[in-house]
Amino acid sequence: MTHVKWLSSISVVGEPFRGYQQAKSYHVRFTEDEQGEPAQRMLPRSLMVPPGNPEFPDRIRHARPGSHTLEGRAWSGFGAIDRVEVSVDGGATWEDAELGEPVSPYAWRGWRYEWQAESGEHELCCRATDAGGNTQPSAPEWNVGGYCNNAVQRVSVVVA
Repeated sequence: MTHVKWLSSISVVGEPFRGYQQAKSYHVRFTEDEQGEPAQRMLPRSLMVPPGNPEFPDRIRHARPGSHTLEGRAWSGFGAIDRVEVSVDGGATWEDAELGEPVSPYAWRGWRYEWQAESGEHELCCRATDAGGNTQPSAPEWNVGGYCNNAVQRVSVVVA
């Protein structure tokens, strides 16, 4: 099962578990009629803690000009994280973030990036690349259930 919250026991079985989530739900398919492939591994993903304060309901962040440390985590089910990049211009250009020490090949890996924020509107993005060469895409690949969405995170920030 996925999203186990409170584990109280483990049962070993000789064949794949065929509960509803595994047999029917968590499949990448492009039409309602096809079975599709089961979602089995996490694609590379990175997320950041955005700077500044949020404004609801539009979720735009507000920050002051100057130095801001952007921090986040990256992970992949296909191997260790080799690289995290950050864009402060909506993905037009990318720079490498500083990676934290790896804990294990499949554990998340911390990263940080120093941003010199100038007045104006910015779209901050982060993307990860794993040891297998898999990199987060700019936009998600559409599928019926929306599974395996690992598109680049985008955060709007107004600096004033």
